[in-house]
Amino acid sequence: MLKTMATQLTIIFQMGSKKSNGWILIKFALILAFLFALFSVLFHVLMVYEGRQYSWVTGFYWTLTTMSTLGFGDITFHSDIGRLFSVVVLFSGIVFLLVMLPFTFIQFFYAPWLEEQNKARAPRSVPDTMSGHVILTHFDAVAVMLIEKLNQYGFAYVILTAELQDALDLYDKGYHVVVGERDDPETYRRLRIAQAALVVVLNDDIASTNIIYTIRETNDKVRTVTNADLEDSLDILKLAGSTHVFQFTKMLGSALSRRVLGINMQANIIGQFDELLIAEAPAMRTWLQGKTMAESRLREICGVTAVGVWEQGKFHIPTAATRIGESTVLVLAGTKEQLEQFDAAVAVEDKTQTDTSGPVVVLGGGRVGQAVAEALHIRGIDYCVVEKKPGIADKHPNFIHGSAADRNTLMEAGLEKTPSIIITTHDDNLNIYLTIYCRRLRPDVQIISRASLDRNINTMHRAGANLVMSFSSLLTTTIMNLIQPQKMLMLSEGLNVFRMALNPKLENKSLIDIQIRETTGCSVVAIKRDEKLIINPDPAIVLEKKDQLVLIGTASSEKMFIEKYPAASK
Repeated sequence: MLKTMATQLTIIFQMGSKKSNGWILIKFALILAFLFALFSVLFHVLMVYEGRQYSWVTGFYWTLTTMSTLGFGDITFHSDIGRLFSVVVLFSGIVFLLVMLPFTFIQFFYAPWLEEQNKARAPRSVPDTMSGHVILTHFDAVAVMLIEKLNQYGFAYVILTAELQDALDLYDKGYHVVVGERDDPETYRRLRIAQAALVVVLNDDIASTNIIYTIRETNDKVRTVTNADLEDSLDILKLAGSTHVFQFTKMLGSALSRRVLGINMQANIIGQFDELLIAEAPAMRTWLQGKTMAESRLREICGVTAVGVWEQGKFHIPTAATRIGESTVLVLAGTKEQLEQFDAAVAVEDKTQTDTSGPVVVLGGGRVGQAVAEALHIRGIDYCVVEKKPGIADKHPNFIHGSAADRNTLMEAGLEKTPSIIITTHDDNLNIYLTIYCRRLRPDVQIISRASLDRNINTMHRAGANLVMSFSSLLTTTIMNLIQPQKMLMLSEGLNVFRMALNPKLENKSLIDIQIRETTGCSVVAIKRDEKLIINPDPAIVLEKKDQLVLIGTASSEKMFIEKYPAASK
């Protein structure tokens, strides 16, 4: 009964609050005062009826103790009518003091206070001084990594969410968040969109279209980045006004397909900084395998410089004694002509591979798997995709229906002769499982795996994958490169190319003397001098005052370099 009454009273209060909370509070206080006075007067009347006399203070005292259910029992009625009156007073106290008063307090005092507190924790706008910030309209595991990079490089950001509780949860986790409707132009004005550096829209295609169109109602110049899940959405999002539209799953599929061995051993360009090209080249099954960097003579043969190596997902700065192994992926820096010379030098040896005539086996026929298949088809590489959903498998001639964990299905797909297996499902747990299984069946095969989350990359390498590419890293890298394209180029898995003005301590010194690679972990890949870019400079070159260094290194080595050799002040 009390629960039902409480529910009804809450509804009444909520309806009343829309009119005037203050007037309801006054009426409630007047009703309480009237009942208190009425019961005190009736107390005296009934006591006189029973032949007893008490002061007015005693009457107030009895009414208060009875209505509050304290009931000390020092003053009681002897007649039935007096006892009946006591029951009425007691029940009135239960209703008004124990039920209505707490709900009144919660509705008109505690709830507004709590709402104000929540508004302070989840604001509806950004500070008036904020500028150069990044606005994110969607929050997920990929956004977490992007925010980590933004924090690392000192970019302000704000997450936009429509739900107050989601905003409070994000606030409690330490994120900067604003509450607002994504399809309301006023929301973006409160986010100071005119001063924003970038808006990242990673919602579903339909929601993203509405968001982009709403943004363009407010501001037609701010840059936006949007992900298109479907091919048809590319044009629609561009028509809505998005500055940059990517199909990140297709980009990931293309990147995975470029890592296939035994077919085309060309260096894969992963970034460009002015005329400087950065490329990756797997060493497996090439004449480079087993040699040291000094023995490879890459700079002498084709002019490129090996500025780094990937080994089991970890980036290292190579030395002359670094040995190139089966799982080594070289990170090369050079011009277009130098990389073409590298391709020609490596391709000669690769043509001798004759025992890898089977198709590339792709496990998973989702969007990434289909993108891998399309990229392989364009390059003229034979492939076979294993997909367990018949609706997908039956639509493509190179797809077979079956489980990737079934040995017979894998054999039918060409497991025994394949040079490479590409695992593309969006489930990292399944990818780890399939990596272990395929490595046991084919110890010598190259296994390339997709990782949805960066934290699983090392696990996949331990499971037996030769190469792992992360969806979140690809997306984060692409977005970060759009923020300051002339100052920094972020490559895969935290490898960065960045430009720095020469520190005065380095003036009139040669590269070989200052030993930047040994002291900071960064490699100088180019020097910009008088609007000219000197790519792969000679170690004996002497640095001049107005030079700008272009370096490559991990995020930690970049930080070390900046701390040791901060840019000269203008």
